[in-house]
Amino acid sequence: MKMIIAIVQNSDVHRLSEGLVKTGVRVTKLASTGGFLRAGNTTFMIGVEDARVEDVLAQIKKGCQPREEYTPPFTTLENTDPFNTASDETAIPYSGSVQVGGATVFILPIERFVRY
Repeated sequence: MKMIIAIVQNSDVHRLSEGLVKTGVRVTKLASTGGFLRAGNTTFMIGVEDARVEDVLAQIKKGCQPREEYTPPFTTLENTDPFNTASDETAIPYSGSVQVGGATVFILPIERFVRY
């Protein structure tokens, strides 16, 4: 058995959830934040038999396509570093397109799974 942990941008969550439900995959979703733009994410925790790992990965790839987004100049981000007391915000001094979307996926072995 494997635990698949997929970190997905919030704009992809609905499409991925629908795809997983249609294939009978149960998931636990956790709200999370991170990345370059400090955008909202959802972390999917998916426990599956080894034989289903590739099916789940195919659903993640289908539901979470990367895309480009434009960032305006001097975009201000909240500073989340507790050791940086100089400012509560960080400015990005350039504009341009940034790749967003897609998914970051971790696959871990599971020794035992119990559902009560």
